[in-house]
This record gives sequence, C-alpha cells and structure tokens, in this order.
Amino acid sequence: MIILGLESSCDETAAALVTGDRQVLAHRLAGQEAAHRPYGGVVPEIAARAHVEALEPLVAAALGDAGLTLADVDAVAATAGPGLIGGVMVGLVTGKALAHAAGKPLIAVNHLEGHALSPRLSDPDLDFPYLLLLVSGGHCQLLLVEGVDCYRRLATTIDDAAGEAFDKTAKLLGLGFPGGPAVEQAALRGDPTAVPLPRPLLRSPEPHFSFAGLKAAVARVVGDYQADDIAASFQAAVVDCLLDRTTRAIARAPGATALVVAGGVAANGAVRGALSALAATNGLRFVAPPLWLCTDNAAMIAWAGAERFAAGLTDPLDVAARPRWPLDPTAEAVRGAGVKA
Repeated sequence: MIILGLESSCDETAAALVTGDRQVLAHRLAGQEAAHRPYGGVVPEIAARAHVEALEPLVAAALGDAGLTLADVDAVAATAGPGLIGGVMVGLVTGKALAHAAGKPLIAVNHLEGHALSPRLSDPDLDFPYLLLLVSGGHCQLLLVEGVDCYRRLATTIDDAAGEAFDKTAKLLGLGFPGGPAVEQAALRGDPTAVPLPRPLLRSPEPHFSFAGLKAAVARVVGDYQADDIAASFQAAVVDCLLDRTTRAIARAPGATALVVAGGVAANGAVRGALSALAATNGLRFVAPPLWLCTDNAAMIAWAGAERFAAGLTDPLDVAARPRWPLDPTAEAVRGAGVKA
C-alpha cells in the first residue's frame, strides 16, 4: 500500500509517499519563514498563495524521488482541516484533482489525527490505547487515543495554545520567527527562576489548560529583565503547566500503556525531557516522534491516510474543507472561548 499525502494547513507545504509498512519513500517540504518573518507571524493570504505555487512541484518531486508515478499510488490523502481555510482548500482541492484524475480513492485527513497517529509511524510497537499530549501552535489537548478515528478528549485549552504562547513570547522579546525554536534557544542561556511568572490552573481540579494569562504576564515584564531570563522563565512555566495537567490526565486514563507527545511543541527539548521523566514515574512508556515529524509535514498525513485506508475509511470528492474540526466531536464544551477544542 502506497499513500500520497498532502499538507497545507498553515505555513508548510508538503508532499510525501508512505507505505503501509511504515516506509517513508519520499518527503518534500517548502517552508514560508522568509515570507512571514517581516510580520512576526503567519499571514493567511500569503500562506495560501505560497501553497498554490509550491504544491504541484512538490508532488512531482516526491513522486520522482520515489521513482513512482501517480498510477502507482493506492490512495491520495490530503489535510481537510483544521487550519487556515485558504491553505486547507489548496491542499484538499489538489488532492481531489489528483485522486479523480488517477481514479484513486480520496482520504480527507484531520490534521490533528495526523499528529495523533504520527508516533505510530516512527514506533511500530506503539499500540492503542495511549495517552496523547497534542501540543502545537494552534492546539493544546490531552486525548486518549483508542484507535483510528476513535479519540476521547480529556482536556483542551480554554483560550490559547502553548505553541501560540511561545510565538507571542518570541515576538515580544524580538527573537524572530518561528518563535518556538527561538525561545528554546534563548532559554538555554537564561535563568528559569529569574522572572516570577504565573502557572495558570496549576493544581486546579479543572482538567484544562490556559496560557493567555501567562502571555499577558510576559508582556508586562518585557524590559524589566534580560530577554534570555524571560524566555527561560516562560518555558519553565509552560513545562510546569503541561506536567500538572498531564499528571491529572494519567489518573483518568488507566488503560493507557504509553504517554505520547506530538505536535510542534513536542520538538522542544525541555518539554520532551520533563514528559519522559513523568512517564517513567508513572510506569508508562514515553513515545515522541523524531523532530522532523513533530512539525507540520506530509508524512504524518500520508500515514494517517494509510491507517484510515486500512480501516476502510475513504471520502467522496465533494468532502468539504473545515477550518475547525475536533477529534472528539462528543466532548463537552469548555468554559471560555474554547476555540481550540
């Protein structure tokens, strides 16, 4: 089984070919950092136009790298949401066109499911169910992954995601874009105890996350402390919040055999190290994808497509792009905006 995967939900355009036995035959990616850097964040219209220009050449290059043609592919998987709707539409329409032209099935993949299943691409021993901390620029959730297309949300953010807080902190400190890696590098030079910052919802009986107050606190101390110390103290606060909330979730997921982290923030060394120690303390395996699989990529979309295809899950060509698409549509609404649920 060979799946062609397409990703275009934010500011990474990517195409990949992945087999059902976990071989990544090809992966091509085009970033947009230079285009968005002057604005300190992703501009949706710029991102969508860049996807239009990049995606077709990337597909051709990926097929060439693998020595394949579209006729050799068993199905086409494309991100159908959630994400910036302009970019999502570019990738999904391209996937529809390729599937229709080649007479292949289409698989509309939830971008979050791509992240959720990506650890199974790199770790064949990871079985269901597992507890997943999905932490990225747009999402911060704890989910019990019970199987393909079967997720139980245990917690989500009531306002902002951890990755968005990293990006905002980087912008406030003038560290550049993308913000997450910049804050992590600055934190290595700083003192994590230097700046008194809050830990929203720490030890609260509520299961959810909150990072808006932490962002506001960072804004108030800029100029009063060294930037590296602010970065280190901010990162320490985020790690404390993630550990506290994840500890609560472990108690609510007694059947989980592993603690798994995925998403862009999963590439952060401090986050990975702290979660690894937490898993060991609780007698769980700790699983994290390799760094290149943490950030947005098409291999995870192709792999999610492979898992869905093996389960008999395909989609019609009129499937719609979705700017929001929860993995657990039955989860109760959270207080506050809950926009990242």
